[in-house]
Amino acid sequence: MSNERRKIFETRGLTKHYGGVEALTDADFTMFEGEHIAIVGDNGAGKSTFVRNITGVEQRTSGSVIFDGKDVNFRAPIEAREHGIETVYQNLALADYLDVAANIFLGREEFKIKLGPLSWLDKKAMRKRSKELLEETGIKIPDLSQNVSGMSGGQRQCIAISRAAGWGSKLIIMDEPTAALGIQETTRVENIIRGLKKRSVPVIIISHNLRQVFNLVDRIVVFRQGRIAGVLNAKEASGNDVVAMITGVDQGVHDNASYI
Repeated sequence: MSNERRKIFETRGLTKHYGGVEALTDADFTMFEGEHIAIVGDNGAGKSTFVRNITGVEQRTSGSVIFDGKDVNFRAPIEAREHGIETVYQNLALADYLDVAANIFLGREEFKIKLGPLSWLDKKAMRKRSKELLEETGIKIPDLSQNVSGMSGGQRQCIAISRAAGWGSKLIIMDEPTAALGIQETTRVENIIRGLKKRSVPVIIISHNLRQVFNLVDRIVVFRQGRIAGVLNAKEASGNDVVAMITGVDQGVHDNASYI
């Protein structure tokens, strides 16, 4: 029986130009089943461009994307979602004046009757399933009927992650998942991410927090000036190794760093 890991996601020569500006050039990226990867780099390094182009927010200039063994070309984020890729953005994309269950089922509503303007939501079924999804990710919210506008940043982030974990079982992408959170709420979100690791759910984390990166991921992919500068094994590398790749300045990079 082969012990070779299965590739879940891959890009080959992924490139994005905005007119004469080369925002992303020849990005070769590979992710294996159950793996957690961090994407790091300075502002403008190409991280967000990479994510926008793999999730259908933008259309790539050239290159290919292979997901779950198939060439894909998502024309919109909803197509990525339909294939099992969920993205948790910094703004969370929550509807403030809807309750928890309505937010988890946003765009995936269940109906008792569906007749255009006369449709009737199955709120009981959505709340039951929402409770199950929250419990699966270790999130406790006593009242699912409350609007998310009155919740803390940590609670809102947990809801967004729970929604992604519930629907995006093949791959979850998180953009700075704890950037605006305090210490306790950050710990809570990090524990959810660890829970996803135990469930073998692949996760890509975009983060400037190196402590978080080293604590949560298997490999670190460094972007610099629109290119992937290299890949590091999180268990073998150091913060100096990452900084050296981000800045392009030799600081005694670890022998196990892989340059591209």
